[in-house]
Amino acid sequence: MKNNYYAMLFRMKYINRWALMRNLRPESLSEHTLETAFIAHCLAIIAKKRFGVEVDPDRVAVTALFHDTAEVITGDLPTPVKYYNDDIKSAYKSIEAAAEDKLLELIPEDLRDEFAPYYRPDELIGIYVKAADKFSALIKCREELLLGNKEFSAAAKSAEKAIKALKLPAADVFLKEFVPAFEDGLDESINQ
Repeated sequence: MKNNYYAMLFRMKYINRWALMRNLRPESLSEHTLETAFIAHCLAIIAKKRFGVEVDPDRVAVTALFHDTAEVITGDLPTPVKYYNDDIKSAYKSIEAAAEDKLLELIPEDLRDEFAPYYRPDELIGIYVKAADKFSALIKCREELLLGNKEFSAAAKSAEKAIKALKLPAADVFLKEFVPAFEDGLDESINQ
């Protein structure tokens, strides 16, 4: 029997992020998702190893892989629109939840309970995924700024402010220890 779930997820590569901004290098939802999963995994490891937080880094990483899958149905609504006011924010959350429900319905019923937690994570896992999502945005903004695209200046400040507002010790570590290296070229990175 044919199942469309993964065919839908693989459409993430066709969704471009940052639609209202001039990008010198476009970013697909697939790229963003992979980077978010890498970062979420690291944040959870930092939290576990350095701060004694009881969190499963693998669970966090897999949850991050699913965090924007609803956008294969909704598209990527730009942040300034999504958070313009409480009414729009609330309406979008409803649309996003309906899209996630639709995706879950595509999964064969006997497998669905294994996927559901990735769409509705507990608060602890969710906070690391949210932080990773913000880091992915910050890194994208800084990359655009390094290419001379000043249009990403305000977005970079906003992303960094959002990360700091989370008051997440692991995020503070990632910001200090890992983010600065994104300004290095290949030679500097390899010859550290």
